[in-house]
Amino acid sequence: MSAAEETLALHLMAEKLTGWDREYRFGAMAAGGPGKGLRKRLADADLKDWRFDFAHPGLGLAVEVEGITRYGKTRSGKMALGRHQTSKGMEEDLRKYDAAMRMGWTVYRCSPLMVRQGHAIETIKRLVQAAEECA
Repeated sequence: MSAAEETLALHLMAEKLTGWDREYRFGAMAAGGPGKGLRKRLADADLKDWRFDFAHPGLGLAVEVEGITRYGKTRSGKMALGRHQTSKGMEEDLRKYDAAMRMGWTVYRCSPLMVRQGHAIETIKRLVQAAEECA
């Protein structure tokens, strides 16, 4: 868990926003839940064992805290970026979000700065309110 995710968890608790799961395995849940045969069920459904940073399954809301991760330096001295900053990693993230939205999830993406500034929790509160009004 990143520092921003820990901060957002505290914000959710402070605002008394309940029903949120961390590292929610929405791919596995869509394929019948974790357990024996999951790999085959995921492959058959053309899914992966994707996770959301935060999810409210009852409202169909998901939150992803995006961030740049760096993994030291390459031999040439350039910063080595994390998987999410490579073109392949970004494509995989977009496929994950596409699959989630096809399943009916609303996915809110925010940055660590948005979390620290309180902007993310304010948006999440609005999303929760809107989802509850539609339910």
